[in-house]
Amino acid sequence: MALALAQEAVVAGVLTTLEPVQRCFVLMPYMHSESRAIHALAEPLFAAFAPQDNHRHELRHKAVIDRFGRYPHRNAVLGRPSTAEETAFLAQSDAGF
Repeated sequence: MALALAQEAVVAGVLTTLEPVQRCFVLMPYMHSESRAIHALAEPLFAAFAPQDNHRHELRHKAVIDRFGRYPHRNAVLGRPSTAEETAFLAQSDAGF
C-alpha cells in the first residue's frame, strides 16, 4: 500500500513541493520493493529528488534486486529458502544496508 501511495504522489508531482527529507520519505517504498521494474523507476527518482547519500543507498538496494530478484535478508523471516549464492552473499561483512 505504501508503494501505491508513493507512486500516486510521484505522478501527482508532489516531489517538487517537498523538502529533501520529505522526498526521501515518499521514495522509501520504492527502495524497499523487491521489483526490478520499481527499482528501474526508483533510481532516476532518487538521482533527481533525493540527497546523494540516499541515491547511493538506492543503487546498493537496486544492485541486490538486480542480482537476486529479492532481498536475501528477508528470506528467513518470510520463510523462503536461501540459495547458495544468497547465503554466500549474506555471509559477507558488507552485505547489510
